[in-house]
Amino acid sequence: MIRWTEAGRECSAVWRSALGVPPPERVTVADDRLPAATAYRLACEGTALLWRGDFQNARQLLRAMGRRCKPAATGAGFHGHRQAQAQRARTLGMLLIPYAAGHVVALRRAPDVREACAEVHGPQAPAAVGPLRELLGLIGAHEWRTKGVHVPALGARIHPHHGVFSPVRGEYVDLVAQAPLPGERLAFDIGTGTGVLAAVLARRGVRHVVATDLDQRAVDCAGANVARLGLDGQVEIVRTDLFPPGRAPLVVCNPPWLPAKPFTPLDHAVYDPGGRMLGGFLGGLAEHLEPDGEGWLILSDLAEHLGLRSRDELLTAFERAGLRVAGRMDIAPRHNRPGDERDPLHAARAAEVTSLWRLTP
Repeated sequence: MIRWTEAGRECSAVWRSALGVPPPERVTVADDRLPAATAYRLACEGTALLWRGDFQNARQLLRAMGRRCKPAATGAGFHGHRQAQAQRARTLGMLLIPYAAGHVVALRRAPDVREACAEVHGPQAPAAVGPLRELLGLIGAHEWRTKGVHVPALGARIHPHHGVFSPVRGEYVDLVAQAPLPGERLAFDIGTGTGVLAAVLARRGVRHVVATDLDQRAVDCAGANVARLGLDGQVEIVRTDLFPPGRAPLVVCNPPWLPAKPFTPLDHAVYDPGGRMLGGFLGGLAEHLEPDGEGWLILSDLAEHLGLRSRDELLTAFERAGLRVAGRMDIAPRHNRPGDERDPLHAARAAEVTSLWRLTP
């Protein structure tokens, strides 16, 4: 619950946060008369602003507060950049909006967000209060889910769900579409996410693909995509941690690329704390491969350029897991961020290469 005082009365409501952020302890009521400078100061001091004005004005206020957030200092590096991002998220998360029952935003000029909210929070919708910034994220996720992401390797669209990594970086998909298959009978796709790699393998002729994920959101998302593509007869979705039972001639994994601590549930698609998933995949790969099988590890070297993991550490991890490198395919990123010199991580992104490592016992 979140509690506040309004018009001399003690008020409370259900607290809503898809990111698991706790409710703020200090709340003041605000409306269209509040200057952006005052809003930013209060938010930095830890006072949340429960908005009672116009919805579109709240969006403008959020943008104005965002312009006041300080970027990481020059030379702060990856960890300084992440700290600045976390501080920005905390500050902007202090602008709150009220929901009436049924996922209705009870503000002037508010959009209809019922479907977008129901996809994440479920159909049961009591009156609530939550961050405006999160609601805008839900609206964007709903739009992506509705229109989908075109995947050239499939000649079709993949529809990501909220909290499931979207295949917008198509180069890693292309690597799986181009690498020579060691067999077409069976493959495992570890950490399937949207199911895009499992679908690519099925379209390439693999007769049975077992795709696994521990996150129920990903299991639901992959199942919906596989069914939409007409591949549910070839692709089996299993909720489990890493490997399904048995061995396969091909085991594929595209783990989160950066060994760093996630701040929110959404960060788990990008950050692998302590390299847990990478280490778990490498440690269990040999016992889940058939004798002449291959494990395909799809991994960016961005962590190396950021000083989070060295190439020697990666190769040593292969060796300790009883694996050898049978081959490697490399591809450069095609998105725009490597060319953005304003990005604090520009040097690392400009040097980044994504690789498909072909590993054998």
